[in-house]
Amino acid sequence: MRTDRIFARLDREPEPPKIEIPGMSRTRTALFGSTLAFYIAIVWAVLITSWLVALDWKIMLFRPYEQWPQLHAFLDYFVVLGQRGPTAVMVAAWLGWRSWRQHTLRPLLTLGASLLLLNVTVGAVKLGLGRRGPHYATEIGSAEMFAGGDIFPSGHTANAVVTWGILAYLATTPRARRWLSVLSAVVALGVGATTVYLGTHWVSDVLLGWAAGLLILLSLPWFEPLIGRTEAWVFAVRESWRTRRRLGAARPAPAGGRLSPALFPQRQPTARNAAQADSPAREPVTAGSGRAAGGATRTAVHLTQRPHTARSERPPVTPAGSRRTPTARGPHAPAPRPGR
Repeated sequence: MRTDRIFARLDREPEPPKIEIPGMSRTRTALFGSTLAFYIAIVWAVLITSWLVALDWKIMLFRPYEQWPQLHAFLDYFVVLGQRGPTAVMVAAWLGWRSWRQHTLRPLLTLGASLLLLNVTVGAVKLGLGRRGPHYATEIGSAEMFAGGDIFPSGHTANAVVTWGILAYLATTPRARRWLSVLSAVVALGVGATTVYLGTHWVSDVLLGWAAGLLILLSLPWFEPLIGRTEAWVFAVRESWRTRRRLGAARPAPAGGRLSPALFPQRQPTARNAAQADSPAREPVTAGSGRAAGGATRTAVHLTQRPHTARSERPPVTPAGSRRTPTARGPHAPAPRPGR
């Protein structure tokens, strides 16, 4: 077994592939019109309590789950393939990997658009017609319409058609599209028949669910321009966010070489610094302006290297152990003798 091919499929493609987006062709338009006519016919047949309602009651009273009880355990798990939550998670995980690998958001956005259409259209018809299910029927032979139910059309069946049919719709090769179309059709038919076997839906519910799911799949090309604009907007937002992040990481230092005050805060001024700041500025002493002391002239370098305050500004110093109170000396007072 060649494992290198398997790992190669797990890597991202270097460039986004050229995916052919289906258009609303004449064949697709004809299928959409015929499916819509079938949808309206089923609703009308149930509303007028026609032979289709009689068929519903015959199969319901036949109780298929009692005729073949050995299938009950398996079909309880198989019907989950039409439940919205688990199937949406499984298909979204697969399409999310495809979106990452092919550098495109179209698979996920198409799945989101189809599920939104499914919830809006099927949910509105369910609540508007209000049909009760077989387990809640009260009068034999009646259509059980407008009774506060939510069973018509079958949500499991419509969800199975849309969720698994979207894989065939997004297939990139004709061969994959054919195989996935067959697989999704088998799953959708099986889920619809299972709901009838379990007694949770009428036959007319399943027929209308198949038609409702097929209408959503056939109408997806009309929403492709909106999906494309949404994908472009999401990528534009992502690029602007990345640009702001790069600019924030590579922000240049302030002009003049000044450091950020947040990183290097300035020290608080002390009393000595404040006194020095208030004192008048001294004039620089040059080499020729100083007074000679002992035949030598003090240079400016010597004065600038050892700055000191005026003698009158120095605080009086009291020798250690002396009890005499220090007194201020005038400018002509003799200097104290050093201790012997």
